[in-house]
Amino acid sequence: MSAAILSSGASLHRAKAAVVMLHGRGASAENMLAFGQSLGVSGVAYVAPQAPGSSWYPLSFLAPLDENEPALSRALAIVDEAVAHVTGSGLSMGQLVLLGFSQGGCLALEFGARHARRYGGLVGLSAGLIGPPGTPRQYAGSLSGTPVFVGCSDIDSHIPLARVHETTQVLRDLGGTVTERIYPNFGHAINADEIQHVGQLLAALAPQPAGWRNRTNGGIG
Repeated sequence: MSAAILSSGASLHRAKAAVVMLHGRGASAENMLAFGQSLGVSGVAYVAPQAPGSSWYPLSFLAPLDENEPALSRALAIVDEAVAHVTGSGLSMGQLVLLGFSQGGCLALEFGARHARRYGGLVGLSAGLIGPPGTPRQYAGSLSGTPVFVGCSDIDSHIPLARVHETTQVLRDLGGTVTERIYPNFGHAINADEIQHVGQLLAALAPQPAGWRNRTNGGIG
């Protein structure tokens, strides 16, 4: 593989579901695995590739696409390798969730749109589809009812609110069942409501014991 892929939680061969987790700029695969473990969902394998130099692409996600090449194409290929790593263990696409925060969230959403099919879930936290305003969004395929969660602050210094709304509409047009949550005056971080939603999404794929409640005391900022 062209990137290190770390894992935690259930083994892929015994897991009921898996999450490919993509970290933000300057962060690490370990950060995402810690976030996954904070959810308290059993029976889930957490798989996190490490971006070269801790960055998936060099410029803002709003920069012209060619200015983020060849790093962007390399990053998308790494996500594809991580997905293949999961499905090669016997799990189906319907048991796989793509999740990312910030730069990694943009990458997760863009990969999901470019490779539209029925996933177990697609999650972008403080994120949006990649490219400058006016980028054509003629993606092929269909998300076929994939549960999608897009969460962001209305004052996020990196993610314009208009891009969040555009992303939601594009993913709905692709057939995703999209939940968009906008958090007033919150900033660029993951909050308890997002953690709860992600935990519930995973618990639907990997049913938990009676009385289970996912934790809300973790996060990434």
